[in-house]
Amino acid sequence: MNGEKEELLFQLRFSSSPDRLKMVRALVGEAGRICGLSEADANDLVIAVNEACQNVICHAYGGDPREVIVLEFLRCGDSVVIKLRDFAPSVEVEKIKPRDIDDIRPGGLGTHFIGEVMDETAFMSPRDGGGNILRMVKKIG
Repeated sequence: MNGEKEELLFQLRFSSSPDRLKMVRALVGEAGRICGLSEADANDLVIAVNEACQNVICHAYGGDPREVIVLEFLRCGDSVVIKLRDFAPSVEVEKIKPRDIDDIRPGGLGTHFIGEVMDETAFMSPRDGGGNILRMVKKIG
């Protein structure tokens, strides 16, 4: 990113209900393609965002559909940047580790998939209060 300015393409505020994820996936995929991502990379972006949203819904909010998630879709140079914010208590980042892919059991692979398909991921603290922000970067090309 090297100091390049992030351009906000859109911000979406939606309830933490799993039925909202179809809309989120469609918007993220189309925006990724418009920004120049290949079909495969746009699909990877959709997978990562979907997994991250599901993690927020299940782990941060305990399945409560009345909570809110904010997604920002940005362009920064030759990359697409997604910032996903929740308003749950701050997480201990060191405890969020992907489990081994060979550890076969239901669930728990979301962070593994996100790390595999995105070029960069980082947790950030919001400047304006509580919650968590997951920043994910996918390079174009």
